[in-house]
Amino acid sequence: MFLGKKSIRINGADCGVEALILGAITSIGGFLFGYDTGQISGMLLFRDFKDRFGQVDTPEGRDFRPIIQSLLVSLMSIGTLCGSLTASYTADWWGRRKSLTFGVGIFIIGNVIQITAMDHWVHMMMGRFVAGLGVGNLSVGVPMFQSECSPREIRGAVVASYQLMITIGILIANIVNYAVRTIEDEPASWRIVIGLGIAFSIPLGLGILLVPESPRWLASRSRWDDARLSLARLRGVKGDLQNQFVEDDMREMREILEKEKAVGVGSWAECFVPRRNGVPKQVYRTFLGMSLHFLQQWTGINYFFYYGATIFQSAGVDDPIQTQLILGAVNVFCTFFGLYIVEKFGRRWPLIIGGIWQAVWLAVFASMGTTLNPEENKTSGILMIVSAALFIASFAMTWGPICWVVIGESFPLRTRAKQASIATASNWLGNFMISFLTPLATDGIGYAYGFVFVATNLAGVMLVYFFLYESVSLSLENVDLMYSQENLKPWSSRKWMPPGYKTRMQRDEEFFHHRGSHATGVDDLDDRTTAVPSGRPSREKKSGENMLGATESRDERVNRAV
Repeated sequence: MFLGKKSIRINGADCGVEALILGAITSIGGFLFGYDTGQISGMLLFRDFKDRFGQVDTPEGRDFRPIIQSLLVSLMSIGTLCGSLTASYTADWWGRRKSLTFGVGIFIIGNVIQITAMDHWVHMMMGRFVAGLGVGNLSVGVPMFQSECSPREIRGAVVASYQLMITIGILIANIVNYAVRTIEDEPASWRIVIGLGIAFSIPLGLGILLVPESPRWLASRSRWDDARLSLARLRGVKGDLQNQFVEDDMREMREILEKEKAVGVGSWAECFVPRRNGVPKQVYRTFLGMSLHFLQQWTGINYFFYYGATIFQSAGVDDPIQTQLILGAVNVFCTFFGLYIVEKFGRRWPLIIGGIWQAVWLAVFASMGTTLNPEENKTSGILMIVSAALFIASFAMTWGPICWVVIGESFPLRTRAKQASIATASNWLGNFMISFLTPLATDGIGYAYGFVFVATNLAGVMLVYFFLYESVSLSLENVDLMYSQENLKPWSSRKWMPPGYKTRMQRDEEFFHHRGSHATGVDDLDDRTTAVPSGRPSREKKSGENMLGATESRDERVNRAV
């Protein structure tokens, strides 16, 4: 392609135009995730939707039983859970691009099933389940493809754009719901909302086939010439396959693949059963990732995004869909600050402060709803909306983006893909529980349900303080080394520095020059394939060899380096 020869200079390095296009196209996957999440909130209020799929006759028309509403909303989350667990297999079998196109195809089929539903809620529910399979596939495949293809100079921004596009997808769904609410008595209202999801997905399904395949996937299949061409296109130097940046990327990729072959591929059982395999805190990190992502959902964020319009309608708000639109705009706006916070202040303290802030405003929300009937007290209703907005603002800046960052950098190389899939599945499990239980809980205890989220936010704060290590500005291999320090505690981990570093952002070049002359130790542990501010390419050497050329174990290298 002609674009394969075009590049833009970013941070002193060539980044291909195709790499930027790849980032923009794949981010649509996050948009579909958010759009599918946000659309159901308004659709549940549309008169035609309730008349067709509701079960209870009321003076205003038909409405849903709480259990049916729960199933209708939540079965999509079961689909996404299943899709996320199978995505790694399709990505390995067919390649990253074809796997994403497959996910888009499943998503479209699910939406077609929904659009053709006439008058039975099971038809609509199964359509949401199938669409969820596609969204689950994309939720794993898109960040993986982005991280493997994006040059280091733009990798952080590209991967972070996934979370940003989720929030934009939710906002656009709210805007569409707001626009069609004037025709809620017609079937076109909810069918337009669902049909636009198909239109939004087509650029991803087709556009992804025009960008380069993941060079890492090609290299793992020993297709080195294709991998070199892919890297050159992503650097915008297709006409110069021997470009220095391409050579550096190829060298790093070879080193990492050698390391992966050296440590082997761990089994699913290793993620849950302690083994003497030299990997520090392997099971610990599995359950940390699972707990963190499960509690991300139990902060209560989808209590508002799935059922916000219904909640505010019951609170006497004149236009609940407009209120939902405002909350979606707050979510998008504050996510931009989150992209800055995660690098400036790290992972631990933003999560801790954010969890406390969220608990406070959820307590205000629940207290006002239970003590002053918002249908009779306008001030109570306004304060509940303000509380919800301040809660969402905190989530967008902290627990929303940072939890996704943590699972991308906390797991050891040997079982990284499997542990990331398990953590993502835990996220969708929490999502399912929220979407299923919320109608039942609000029907039983009303706004007091908010106090449950107060408790879960505080539980998240405790989890982060006592168990999460601070990994900001560390390479993946140095994160592994940090977890191997027996006397290091999570609450003091921010002060830990890797050997050979003046700060986490600044290497001691004299130290590495001295070490490099022996090709030993710390450089083996300095994986520079991640997007950290101080990163630079590793030197080429054989992984796992000592000064005499003999193979040594990972423990021996770590102990010698330290």
